[in-house]
Amino acid sequence: MIGYATLGTNDIDTALEFYDALFATVGGKRLMQIPDERQLTFYGAGADKPMLVIGRPYDGAAATAGNGTMVALAADSREQVDQIHAKAVALGGADEGGPGLRGAEEMGFYGAYFRDPDGNKLCAFKMG
Repeated sequence: MIGYATLGTNDIDTALEFYDALFATVGGKRLMQIPDERQLTFYGAGADKPMLVIGRPYDGAAATAGNGTMVALAADSREQVDQIHAKAVALGGADEGGPGLRGAEEMGFYGAYFRDPDGNKLCAFKMG
């Protein structure tokens, strides 16, 4: 259902370095970059799968992290959730809640939360 989500950045070079390295841990890569002043860069496992887009805001104003806004990245295993979170923090991201089970065990929601260098909040998770 979701085609892509977009996160703004004020430092495109730092953001792309962060996401290149982060998504390499889960098989994601740059799929496309629009060569204009916004430098929208599409990441994913393929154009037919949900993507994350990083770029400068359309209105030219400063990018800000939305309060209550978050992008969740599906992982293949709980171990991969751990790896994504550790990589994000090692790349300069901020810890927003380390890996662990959230809710009742029977729900099986295992997640970890972090912010990118621009303050955008992300979650890596595995259900089951």
